[in-house]
This record gives sequence, C-alpha cells and structure tokens, in this order.
Amino acid sequence: MTNAEKRGKRQVLIRPSSKVIVKFLQTMQQHGYIGEFEIVDDHRAGKIVVQLTGRINKCGVISPRFDCSFGDLEKWVVNLLPSRQFGHIVLSTTYGIMTHEEARRKKTGGKILGFFY
Repeated sequence: MTNAEKRGKRQVLIRPSSKVIVKFLQTMQQHGYIGEFEIVDDHRAGKIVVQLTGRINKCGVISPRFDCSFGDLEKWVVNLLPSRQFGHIVLSTTYGIMTHEEARRKKTGGKILGFFY
C-alpha cells in the first residue's frame, strides 16, 4: 500500500484477504487514511481492492506480534511513530482490534499488529 501511495495510484489490490486485514483496514478508514475498500471473493483466499486517498506516509506490520501491556504502550508509540501528534498503532486486544488511543482509554493491552501514519 505504501508503494502504491508513493507512485500516486488511486487503488491497490491486497491479497490474500483475512479477517485481521479487514479490521486493520477498517481502523485506517475510520481515521481517514484510506477510502472505501471492497472484498472480492474468488473462492480461494480472496482479494481486497482499496481506494487510496493520498494520506498514507507509511504503514507496516510488526512481526512477530509482540505483547504490549498498558504500561508499555508509550514505549511502543515512541519507537514506531514519528511524533505524538499523529499516527496510530493497531493492537489486537480482548475487546477487539483497535488503535493504541482506544486501548489507552479502555486501559488495556494486547498484541501489536502494525502501525500507520
């Protein structure tokens, strides 16, 4: 997605599709980083067509999915994001997949999936 964004493309194809990828894209969409996305079912792993808006500077996945307690959130924000004003870290918590700000409000930790800014 970052490469397509840098090239100025209007849409990008992501494959294979999964529930985690869809939730990640939904959080990006809620914060206005991407436009609409469409899930194409090809009776295999599936594909996702994402409309780009030109707002993504970088998005990435953290592998392995490190554990992150409520107290460690600040350390990860400093390591992954360029500044405190913008950017989001996506966590998989017991309350579902959410950004680090929502996790901070709910006072919960989880596993780090990725980030975008």
